Amino acid sequence: MSGVLESSAKNVILTGGAQAKNVFWESAGAVSIGTDAHFEGTILAQTMIAMKTHSSINGRLLAQTAITLQMSTVTVPAL
Repeated sequence: MSGVLESSAKNVILTGGAQAKNVFWESAGAVSIGTDAHFEGTILAQTMIAMKTHSSINGRLLAQTAITLQMSTVTVPAL
């Protein structure tokens, strides 16, 4: 992926037995998770990751430059 924008109030949910600890999303650009959105898995971004107000993730955020959280929730999955 080259930059990613998840719209507000949308959810990325894993199904079929997939676990957030085993799913990796890679982006060559910036990633933005919209207001009230939910995401699952580990995000690897070449530049930055921005989580908007009341967004949440079940996973990890890894970026080379910056990660910004605006009243967001990060839940690290159990190994």
